[in-house]
Amino acid sequence: MDGNGRWAKKRGLPRAVGHQRGVEAVRRLVRSLEPTGLECLTLYAFSSENWKRSEDEVDDLMNLMRKFIKSDLPEFVANNVKLKIIGDWQSLAPDIVAMLEDALAQTANGRQTLAVALNYGGQHEIARAAAKAATQGAVTVDSIAAHLDTADLPPLDLLIRTSGEIRLSNFLLWQSAYAEMLFVDTLWPDFTPDHLTGALDDFARRERRYGGR
Repeated sequence: MDGNGRWAKKRGLPRAVGHQRGVEAVRRLVRSLEPTGLECLTLYAFSSENWKRSEDEVDDLMNLMRKFIKSDLPEFVANNVKLKIIGDWQSLAPDIVAMLEDALAQTANGRQTLAVALNYGGQHEIARAAAKAATQGAVTVDSIAAHLDTADLPPLDLLIRTSGEIRLSNFLLWQSAYAEMLFVDTLWPDFTPDHLTGALDDFARRERRYGGR
């Protein structure tokens, strides 16, 4: 979900406003999930590298997270959305961890999964999974995969990056091995359910061979 800061800069607004509008884009997308039939939507909300940003910006992002959980959790429950968190989220501020644990419990029976990557980095995830696999025997593709944060999620089919950047930025590196990728110029606050529908239509036209013919 890239482009919040640039969206704000183009309008002469503080970056915090861009992040607020980015949350609104998330809200629109989550509300549009049911008719798409998607099993899971994963959003990269805060990376392990985002701690390098200014203290003020990190505080703004954490406060937005608190507000989003508090305001939108009842809607998640009502709409049968199951929340899952990936990444080292349990090292976040204690009050955020408590809010997330409560949200996970309240949404546990949802039909469609919204996975949110918090304090997440793909390289760290792979390293953690390999270390766990090593304590239990041979380190293989299957044993690493079984210990990834996403082990209980469906395979990644389509990865979308907004704002015109053409790189993965440490997101779902293992899971992206055979995922289709789509890079769009739209800044995240302007990303709408129609953009998602267009991305799914594009995905449906692609031929997936997984290294075969």
